[in-house]
Amino acid sequence: MQQVSTEMANKAIELLKDKKAKDIRLLDIHEISTLADHFIIATGTSTTQVQAMADELEEKMQLAGYKLYHKEGFRGGRWILLDFGNAVVHLFHTEERQFYNLERIWVDAKDIPIENQDN
Repeated sequence: MQQVSTEMANKAIELLKDKKAKDIRLLDIHEISTLADHFIIATGTSTTQVQAMADELEEKMQLAGYKLYHKEGFRGGRWILLDFGNAVVHLFHTEERQFYNLERIWVDAKDIPIENQDN
């Protein structure tokens, strides 16, 4: 099960890189939470970009066989949550990312390095 959620998270990260997401972080939370195995956190520089990242993820993850269970925040485009079950994606506008600081809240999570990130 862990391998499937890791593959799912890596697919989401690749799609986010393609949409020029900034400061992508992968948090392994499976040992500290039952919510999911992974959180993916990424930043967009405008609400349009954040919404475009969400659209791309929803479409391409479905094509890859991953079901979207829940989506929140799309209309506002400042913090969009996409729940794919074992992987939850948080897409933030810059100011919301700094304000909510999920990395601080989930400080006990394992931070998995992401290769080839343009930040």
